Order: sequence, then C-alpha cells, then structure tokens
Amino acid sequence: MVDEAKREDILKRLSDGVVYYDEEKVIVASNEAVEDGLDPFDAIMNGLAAGMEIVGQLYEKQEYFVPEILMCADALYAGLNILRPHLKAKEMKERVKGQVVIGVVQGDVHDIGKNLVKMMFDVAGFTVHDLGADVPLEKFAEEQVRTDSNIIALSAMMTTTMMGMKKVVQMIKERNPEVAIMVGGAPLTKEIADVFGADGYAENAGNAVQEAIKMISRLREMHAKRQLEAAP
Repeated sequence: MVDEAKREDILKRLSDGVVYYDEEKVIVASNEAVEDGLDPFDAIMNGLAAGMEIVGQLYEKQEYFVPEILMCADALYAGLNILRPHLKAKEMKERVKGQVVIGVVQGDVHDIGKNLVKMMFDVAGFTVHDLGADVPLEKFAEEQVRTDSNIIALSAMMTTTMMGMKKVVQMIKERNPEVAIMVGGAPLTKEIADVFGADGYAENAGNAVQEAIKMISRLREMHAKRQLEAAP
C-alpha cells in the first residue's frame, strides 16, 4: 500500500505530465504507480483525468489551442495504456458507468470541447459512441436506438446551432422518454438546458462526467422502481 505522500507525488506528476504534454513524464509516473501498488483507477481519475480538466480550463481561457490539446491527449493515453491493463476485471465491471452517444449538432463543426468531454467519458469508464461534428439531428435518435445508450450528450458552440438541441431532445424523448440527455457548449446555460427539456447541463468536461454519473444513477433507480412495481 502506497503512503499518502507518495500517492500525492505520483498523482501530481501524472497531472502535470498531461498539462505540460510531457509524455515521458507520464510514462515514468504511470510505471511507478504500478510498481508501488497505487490503485490504477485512482491514478487514472485523480492523476490523468485531473490533468485533462486543467487542460480544458486552459483551452477555455484561450491559453491552449488545438496543437496543445492534441499533445496533452497523447500524454493522457500514454498513461492510460499503462494503467488500464492493471484494473481488475471486477473493478472494470463495477466502474463501467454506461453508454453514451456524443456529437456536435448539425451546422456546427467546433468539436474540441466535445472531444475533451469524450476523453473524460472514456477515462471514467463509459462506452462512448462518437458521432463527430455537424451531426444530422435524427442521427442522434437513430444511434441511441442502435446502441441502446443510457445518455445522449449534445454539444453546440453557436447560438444558431444550439436551437437544434431542442429538436433532438423532443425526437429522442418521444421514442424513449427514459434516455437521459445532456447538453453543453459556450452559448448554453442551465436555464436554456431546462427550457430545451434536457436532463443535464455540462459546464465543462469534468462536470459532464459527474452529471452523467448522476443521470445513470437516476435511470437505474427508475428501472429498479419499475421492476418492483411490476413484481407480482
């Protein structure tokens, strides 16, 4: 069992390695985490993912741009490749949160924010179905049916394209009212998300994952309640 001081040191080096796109630093810290017996899920979430949240903030402040994001992502996945194989099968099963369909709505090609959220979902243990950018509105509903996903995550970076979100929410809710829908992007607010009928609003990448986990919990509670009511 690694002591707290050593744990904090490894987590900080993992986070810093991602933030400063130092792939070698991440690889060394990841291998050290494995050798010292640090919980790999702890290392992933509180080291690598914590670093990627900072990267997202730097991007929002326009201190980082696309090239930096790509290099940070390379560092993140270098660490994941080392740590993930050490997650036990039971832990993997318990920590898989659900399935999510994600994409940028029709008419909008701004996908860096969506890609950050996708990465955080991936790191957190979701199965991610990425539709990309400029996605036809009906495609979200079709992909939900095809994959039986629990969550739909919609992104828009322009006020003109965010209006398409309302149509997607209506389309999906008509087919399956139990699907949880999350929206996010620069022009969105919690109030707008509520007006659109969305179940969740993501202010940033880390918040998206937390919101999704809450929504999955609510969906499971609803399912369990229905099973109890249906029982003879």
